[in-house]
Amino acid sequence: MKKYEGLFILNLAGKEEGVTEVVNRVEAELTAAGGKIEAVQKLDKKQFARVTDRKVVGGHYVNFVFQTTPEIAAALASKFRLSHDIYRCFISEAGEFVPQKA
Repeated sequence: MKKYEGLFILNLAGKEEGVTEVVNRVEAELTAAGGKIEAVQKLDKKQFARVTDRKVVGGHYVNFVFQTTPEIAAALASKFRLSHDIYRCFISEAGEFVPQKA
């Protein structure tokens, strides 16, 4: 198993479902696929610097750190990109943090 980071931008404009419900659903899908969640960071709602779609000018950012196999990570990325509540999904392999020397 490898460690991954998943940055999700949630599009909840005009929907009754809140951030907590969508985050809980993403957590459930990650664990159901065999992943182990290590951390969840709910970041603020931010406006996009460049708007590609006039209907979506910002979103709620949520960062997940989880462990899974590369095959499952690729399948999850494809699945989350098809979700209507998730505007963007970026899953990348998490590396070790190495502080730079001054």
